Amino acid sequence: MTAYAIMHVRSVRPSPQIAEYLQRIDATLDPFQGRFRAHGDDFEVLEGSWGPAVIVLEFPDRDHARSWYSSPAYRAIAKLRTDNIDGDIILVNGVPQGYRGADSLNH
Repeated sequence: MTAYAIMHVRSVRPSPQIAEYLQRIDATLDPFQGRFRAHGDDFEVLEGSWGPAVIVLEFPDRDHARSWYSSPAYRAIAKLRTDNIDGDIILVNGVPQGYRGADSLNH
């Protein structure tokens, strides 16, 4: 089942390290079939509060997402992000086609 890595960015300190991180991240995603689905500051807050950006990555499944996050290639650049961006990252499974909200009552 498709899985998503979602980052809620709380704050960013612009730096050359962020530029390097962005230049290198795609190569870490490719072996795990990861791809950006949303990236940036063009969003609308309907409830609650959010920082300056949100990022959504899509993977074939949660195993691919976990493997990417713990891969040596990603771990090699992660500090470029963590030293300059404060945020939270979660992994969440997608839902099957045809899913309806009431389906969650059956769990």
